Amino acid sequence: MFDKGLTAFMIIATSLVMLMTPGLAFFYGGLSCKKNILSIMMQSFVSLGITSLLWISIGYTMCFSGDLAHGTDFSGIIGNFDRVFLHGITAYTPHSADRNFPEFIFIAYQMMFAIITPALITGAFINRVTFKSYIIFLIFWQIFVYYPFVHMIWGGGILAQWGVLDFAGGITVHATAGFAALASVLFVGKRAEQGDGPNNIPLVAIGTALLWFGWYGFNAGSELNVDAITAQAFLNTDIAASASAVTWLIIEWTTGKKKPTFIGLMTGAVAGLATITPAAGYVSLDAALFFGLLAGVVCYLAVKFVEYKGWDDALDVWGVHGVGGVLGTLLLGFFGSLAVNPHGAQGILNGGSPVFFLKQLTAIILASAWGFVFTLAMLKIINVLVPVKVKLADELQGLDLAFHGEVARRQ
Repeated sequence: MFDKGLTAFMIIATSLVMLMTPGLAFFYGGLSCKKNILSIMMQSFVSLGITSLLWISIGYTMCFSGDLAHGTDFSGIIGNFDRVFLHGITAYTPHSADRNFPEFIFIAYQMMFAIITPALITGAFINRVTFKSYIIFLIFWQIFVYYPFVHMIWGGGILAQWGVLDFAGGITVHATAGFAALASVLFVGKRAEQGDGPNNIPLVAIGTALLWFGWYGFNAGSELNVDAITAQAFLNTDIAASASAVTWLIIEWTTGKKKPTFIGLMTGAVAGLATITPAAGYVSLDAALFFGLLAGVVCYLAVKFVEYKGWDDALDVWGVHGVGGVLGTLLLGFFGSLAVNPHGAQGILNGGSPVFFLKQLTAIILASAWGFVFTLAMLKIINVLVPVKVKLADELQGLDLAFHGEVARRQ
């Protein structure tokens, strides 16, 4: 008999994470120019369909079958193929002996992570990439980047055995996607038209609200239980987002634009959410506050650095998600607390060994580098088969009409 309370909680958490992908679509759609609203939203929504099919066929088994300790995976890098098309799993199969809810729910929960991760990348190359090439990218990037790191960290692979921690996706989600975004920007180059800023700020607000709301399921749900750590992760998530949002707002207000912008407030919140993700269930509330304050500063500077370099990361994916994921992973090496989570680690500032920090550093370098290098190589290969960058005429017309034959709204 399953634990009904825990089962209900995991269903809710899964639903919240699913809601983040439409939220991301609204967030990106509002930030884009009028001619490309549907194309950028389409890239998020199509991941819901394609990734779901990919996940139940090979994704889940590549991530969560076998482990390094028992020698039942492939060198601790990728899982085996015992669960292709969820072979041997039924609605009555429990997740584990100490997590008494259906494995089907865990499959769905992790599937929602797989759906949103490649969708994050799309904000970087908005209105410059053909839809056909994106579909190919969506599939193979998951197979060769996302799935291996999920197995290595969450599936009992080599990084998990080594002691690397990532509570909800700072390494597996944000670092890999953020540095893949940077690689894609360098490959496709600048937009022909930079546009005149966001086309619909209220739509961005709706997207931010859905992301923030869904992030509670993303972080608190990653405990896979209902206990004190779940509550810690929930509140840490909100505090870090709030602190980062206010910090970003103050920086913009006192420097640069000299005005408190709504876009800045919302971007700061997302930066805080990304930064606390790897540590949400491993650090204290005081630490989460510091995570948010530092995220507001560091991610803001990262966005300005991109502007200085002239890289056209249209929606600041690298500066917010990539840098946020790296920052949170490294800060965990300083602020991790066994008093908060006995299954975590003791950070340097809590009397722990620097070895844990070095492990986190090594893992984040590996994930960021592989996300960047593989993405760059894959885009070059795809470009031989299918043009990656859109034609100038299509870009000037707008991808909504050029590729999808639709417009977001009639004049």
